[in-house]
Amino acid sequence: MTDKVEIARRADALVRFSGERDPRRLARELGVEILSRPFAAQKGAYTVIMRVPFIFLKDDLDPVWERIVLAHELGHHILHRAKAEERGGFREFDLFDVNAGRLEREANLFAAQLLLEDGPFLEYARRGWDTKTVAAALETDVNLAALKADILIARGITLRPQPHQERFLSA
Repeated sequence: MTDKVEIARRADALVRFSGERDPRRLARELGVEILSRPFAAQKGAYTVIMRVPFIFLKDDLDPVWERIVLAHELGHHILHRAKAEERGGFREFDLFDVNAGRLEREANLFAAQLLLEDGPFLEYARRGWDTKTVAAALETDVNLAALKADILIARGITLRPQPHQERFLSA
């Protein structure tokens, strides 16, 4: 499932179903257990153990990053659960690395669509704000805002593509 529009549609369907964009509440509604861990390098991981889905989060993430990582891991849950069951989960060190592979890119796109509503994003973009300013207004990372622009472009909205930093969650 590499189509940006289809990934956005899946995120939108989850929001419509639950009436919720908060990834922690969504995880609870979906029966996904969230556990904190003192990871040294990685920000999060998704796995399924005995048919129970788990998200493991680095224990010292600030609230903005916690939401982004949770949304990314929920993307794996919604888009890739069967693969996680086959592989024994996803252990991620370079989350949001655009070159990390198809599954990571898809989870990134899912997170962007889940967390960033179309309306406010487009309002700021139409004012001529740059991606950094839009991201600050939406209290998110500039790279997630750039991914949201990519989704809107794929949906036929006229915007300029925005550059992404490839490893914005790996530090």
